[in-house]
Order: sequence, then C-alpha cells, then structure tokens
Amino acid sequence: MNPLFRNTLAVLAGLVIGSIVNMSILSISGSIIPAPNGVDVTTPEGLKATMHLFEPKHFLFPFLAHAIGTFAGALTTALIAASNKTKLAFFIGAFFLFGGIVMVYTLPSPVWFSIIDLVFAYIPTAYLASKIALKKK
Repeated sequence: MNPLFRNTLAVLAGLVIGSIVNMSILSISGSIIPAPNGVDVTTPEGLKATMHLFEPKHFLFPFLAHAIGTFAGALTTALIAASNKTKLAFFIGAFFLFGGIVMVYTLPSPVWFSIIDLVFAYIPTAYLASKIALKKK
C-alpha cells in the first residue's frame, strides 16, 4: 500500500477511534459520578449556568476521556502508519489539544482543571502512545 495513503488512513482511523473512546467515556461518566442535582448536562448552556455546582470529582471523567481518547487515537495512528509514526501520533495529540482549547473557551471550567487538562491530557499521552507503538515494532 502506498505509504502516503496508509498514513492518511492511519490519521483518519486515529481521529475516529480517539473520538469514539472520548465520547464513550463521557457518556458513561454520569452513571458513575452523577452530576449535581439540578444540573442539565445535555446542553452547553445548562453546563455554563451550573458549572459552579461541580466538585473536583466531577472533572475526573472529562480528564480521563480526553487523556484516554487521545492515547487511543495516537496509538491507533502510530500502529497503522507506514512512516513518521511519532510525528503522526503528535499530530493526533495536537488535534485533540486544539479541541481541548476550544472547549476551555466554549465551556468555562475551573482554572485548575483547564491547566491540568491542557497540560497533561493531550501531548503527554500522544507521546506515550508513540513510544508504545515504536516498541511493538
């Protein structure tokens, strides 16, 4: 298979897998750690209006969704890619980091969570995924 085509498919697969993992974790989070009473988590407006009711425990699953989703996407990409595995894994990390930055501006969260999420959930997990993929070779 043409390496460029394979790398393109690897990136697309990484984006899809990472997004599915992210959304899956977010979708089960409410059944494990329920939102505070009276909070509407189905709309951005509902979340914005009631964000002050959230406790630190409510931010665990969003962080895990971002970190594990990015890791899964970067690992998928690095395992499938024909070449430039590390660069492509970092591309996935940067893509999801951009999404995280957009979310910080779209849905205000506590500063401590925004910093932890943006610093530790994306690029470090993409790096870890690339290292694991290179060891499997």
